[in-house]
Amino acid sequence: NIVEKNLSSDLKNMGIPHVLAVPYPAQGHVIPMMELLQRFVKQGFKVTCVNTEFNHKRVMKALNGTDSHVEDGIHMTSIPDGLGPSEDRNDFVKFLKGIFQVMPGKLEELIERINETDDNKITCLVADETMGWAFKVAAKLGIRKVAFWPASAALLASMFNIPKLIEEGIINSNDG
Repeated sequence: NIVEKNLSSDLKNMGIPHVLAVPYPAQGHVIPMMELLQRFVKQGFKVTCVNTEFNHKRVMKALNGTDSHVEDGIHMTSIPDGLGPSEDRNDFVKFLKGIFQVMPGKLEELIERINETDDNKITCLVADETMGWAFKVAAKLGIRKVAFWPASAALLASMFNIPKLIEEGIINSNDG
Protein backbone atom coordinates (compact mmCIF):
# COMPACT_ATOMS: atom_id res chain seq x y z
CA ASN A 1 0.00 0.00 0.00
CA ILE A 2 2.83 2.43 0.77
CA VAL A 3 4.41 1.80 -2.64
CA GLU A 4 1.01 2.23 -4.34
CA LYS A 5 0.31 5.56 -2.64
CA ASN A 6 3.78 7.02 -3.22
CA LEU A 7 3.93 6.00 -6.89
CA SER A 8 0.34 7.04 -7.51
CA SER A 9 0.82 10.55 -6.10
CA ASP A 10 4.31 11.04 -7.61
CA LEU A 11 3.25 9.98 -11.09
CA LYS A 12 -0.28 11.44 -11.18
CA ASN A 13 0.69 14.31 -13.48
CA MET A 14 2.76 12.22 -15.89
CA GLY A 15 -0.06 10.54 -17.86
CA ILE A 16 -0.73 6.88 -17.28
CA PRO A 17 2.12 5.52 -15.18
CA HIS A 18 3.72 2.46 -16.76
CA VAL A 19 5.33 0.05 -14.31
CA LEU A 20 7.82 -2.51 -15.56
CA ALA A 21 8.19 -5.40 -13.12
CA VAL A 22 11.09 -7.85 -12.92
CA PRO A 23 10.50 -10.71 -10.48
CA TYR A 24 13.20 -13.22 -9.58
CA PRO A 25 12.44 -16.29 -11.74
CA ALA A 26 11.05 -18.57 -9.04
CA GLN A 27 7.45 -19.30 -8.03
CA GLY A 28 7.82 -17.85 -4.54
CA HIS A 29 8.88 -14.55 -6.09
CA VAL A 30 6.61 -14.38 -9.16
CA ILE A 31 3.32 -15.01 -7.35
CA PRO A 32 3.72 -12.20 -4.75
CA MET A 33 4.92 -9.84 -7.51
CA MET A 34 1.80 -10.64 -9.56
CA GLU A 35 -0.35 -9.81 -6.52
CA LEU A 36 1.36 -6.43 -6.21
CA LEU A 37 0.96 -5.79 -9.93
CA GLN A 38 -2.76 -6.47 -9.72
CA ARG A 39 -2.98 -3.64 -7.19
CA PHE A 40 -1.19 -1.30 -9.60
CA VAL A 41 -3.67 -2.19 -12.34
CA LYS A 42 -6.58 -1.41 -9.98
CA GLN A 43 -5.01 2.03 -9.40
CA GLY A 44 -4.99 2.70 -13.16
CA PHE A 45 -1.37 1.90 -13.88
CA LYS A 46 -0.25 0.24 -17.08
CA VAL A 47 1.80 -2.81 -16.08
CA THR A 48 4.34 -4.91 -17.95
CA CYS A 49 5.84 -7.95 -16.23
CA VAL A 50 9.13 -9.32 -17.52
CA ASN A 51 9.97 -12.95 -16.87
CA THR A 52 12.72 -15.10 -18.26
CA GLU A 53 11.66 -16.90 -21.45
CA PHE A 54 11.75 -20.21 -19.54
CA ASN A 55 9.57 -18.91 -16.70
CA HIS A 56 7.28 -17.00 -19.06
CA LYS A 57 6.15 -20.26 -20.66
CA ARG A 58 5.46 -21.76 -17.23
CA VAL A 59 3.56 -18.70 -15.99
CA MET A 60 1.41 -18.49 -19.12
CA LYS A 61 0.65 -22.20 -18.91
CA ALA A 62 -0.34 -21.84 -15.26
CA LEU A 63 -2.59 -18.88 -16.13
CA ASN A 64 -4.06 -20.79 -19.09
CA GLY A 65 -3.10 -17.75 -21.13
CA THR A 66 -2.51 -18.01 -24.83
CA ASP A 67 -1.56 -14.41 -25.41
CA SER A 68 0.64 -11.91 -23.60
CA HIS A 69 -2.15 -10.31 -21.52
CA VAL A 70 -3.52 -11.97 -18.45
CA GLU A 71 -7.10 -11.30 -17.48
CA ASP A 72 -6.23 -8.64 -14.91
CA GLY A 73 -4.59 -6.27 -17.40
CA ILE A 74 -0.95 -7.16 -16.82
CA HIS A 75 1.06 -7.40 -20.04
CA MET A 76 3.42 -10.37 -19.85
CA THR A 77 6.67 -10.45 -21.77
CA SER A 78 10.03 -12.20 -21.54
CA ILE A 79 13.75 -11.89 -22.10
CA PRO A 80 16.40 -14.64 -22.25
CA ASP A 81 18.11 -15.76 -19.04
CA GLY A 82 21.37 -16.69 -20.74
CA LEU A 83 20.87 -20.46 -20.62
CA GLY A 84 19.90 -22.75 -23.46
CA PRO A 85 16.54 -24.58 -23.48
CA SER A 86 18.02 -27.83 -22.16
CA GLU A 87 20.45 -26.34 -19.63
CA ASP A 88 19.86 -27.02 -15.94
CA ARG A 89 18.37 -24.00 -14.19
CA ASN A 90 18.88 -25.79 -10.86
CA ASP A 91 22.64 -25.25 -11.26
CA PHE A 92 22.47 -22.05 -9.24
CA VAL A 93 25.96 -20.78 -10.14
CA LYS A 94 25.44 -21.34 -13.86
CA PHE A 95 21.95 -19.84 -13.67
CA LEU A 96 23.12 -16.66 -11.92
CA LYS A 97 26.05 -16.29 -14.30
CA GLY A 98 23.65 -16.45 -17.24
CA ILE A 99 21.30 -13.93 -15.65
CA PHE A 100 24.06 -11.39 -14.93
CA GLN A 101 25.67 -11.74 -18.36
CA VAL A 102 22.57 -11.61 -20.55
CA MET A 103 19.55 -10.12 -18.81
CA PRO A 104 20.80 -6.53 -18.19
CA GLY A 105 21.38 -5.90 -21.89
CA LYS A 106 18.12 -7.58 -22.88
CA LEU A 107 16.16 -5.60 -20.28
CA GLU A 108 17.65 -2.35 -21.56
CA GLU A 109 16.70 -3.30 -25.14
CA LEU A 110 13.16 -4.13 -24.00
CA ILE A 111 12.73 -0.81 -22.18
CA GLU A 112 14.03 1.13 -25.18
CA ARG A 113 11.69 -0.80 -27.52
CA ILE A 114 8.68 -0.14 -25.25
CA ASN A 115 9.54 3.54 -24.91
CA GLU A 116 9.88 3.91 -28.70
CA THR A 117 6.56 2.24 -29.51
CA ASP A 118 4.27 2.91 -26.54
CA ASP A 119 2.62 6.25 -25.74
CA ASN A 120 2.93 5.34 -22.07
CA LYS A 121 6.67 5.15 -21.52
CA ILE A 122 8.12 3.18 -18.62
CA THR A 123 7.94 5.46 -15.58
CA CYS A 124 9.00 3.05 -12.86
CA LEU A 125 10.77 -0.28 -12.50
CA VAL A 126 9.70 -2.58 -9.68
CA ALA A 127 12.21 -5.39 -9.33
CA ASP A 128 12.82 -8.18 -6.89
CA GLU A 129 15.54 -7.13 -4.45
CA THR A 130 17.62 -10.08 -5.64
CA MET A 131 17.65 -8.70 -9.20
CA GLY A 132 19.95 -5.80 -8.36
CA TRP A 133 21.28 -5.59 -11.91
CA ALA A 134 17.82 -4.35 -12.99
CA PHE A 135 18.20 -1.28 -10.75
CA LYS A 136 21.43 -0.41 -12.57
CA VAL A 137 19.60 -0.58 -15.90
CA ALA A 138 16.83 1.67 -14.57
CA ALA A 139 19.35 4.17 -13.20
CA LYS A 140 21.19 4.23 -16.55
CA LEU A 141 17.92 4.99 -18.36
CA GLY A 142 16.70 7.53 -15.79
CA ILE A 143 13.76 5.44 -14.62
CA ARG A 144 12.50 5.45 -11.04
CA LYS A 145 13.10 2.18 -9.24
CA VAL A 146 11.48 0.32 -6.37
CA ALA A 147 12.80 -2.82 -4.66
CA PHE A 148 10.33 -5.60 -3.96
CA TRP A 149 10.95 -8.17 -1.23
CA PRO A 150 8.51 -11.12 -1.31
CA ALA A 151 9.72 -12.81 1.89
CA SER A 152 9.11 -11.73 5.47
CA ALA A 153 10.26 -8.39 6.83
CA ALA A 154 12.03 -10.26 9.64
CA LEU A 155 14.23 -12.08 7.12
CA LEU A 156 15.09 -8.84 5.34
CA ALA A 157 15.95 -7.12 8.62
CA SER A 158 18.11 -10.09 9.61
CA MET A 159 19.99 -9.96 6.32
CA PHE A 160 20.68 -6.24 6.68
CA ASN A 161 22.03 -6.84 10.20
CA ILE A 162 24.35 -9.78 9.46
CA PRO A 163 27.47 -7.56 9.26
CA LYS A 164 26.66 -6.09 12.69
CA LEU A 165 25.99 -9.56 14.16
CA ILE A 166 29.36 -10.77 12.84
CA GLU A 167 31.11 -7.65 14.15
CA GLU A 168 29.62 -8.18 17.62
CA GLY A 169 30.62 -11.86 17.63
CA ILE A 170 27.02 -13.12 17.71
CA ILE A 171 27.57 -14.88 14.38
CA ASN A 172 30.86 -16.52 13.49
CA SER A 173 31.65 -15.59 9.90
CA ASN A 174 33.79 -18.71 9.52
CA ASP A 175 30.71 -20.92 10.03
CA GLY A 176 29.26 -19.83 6.67
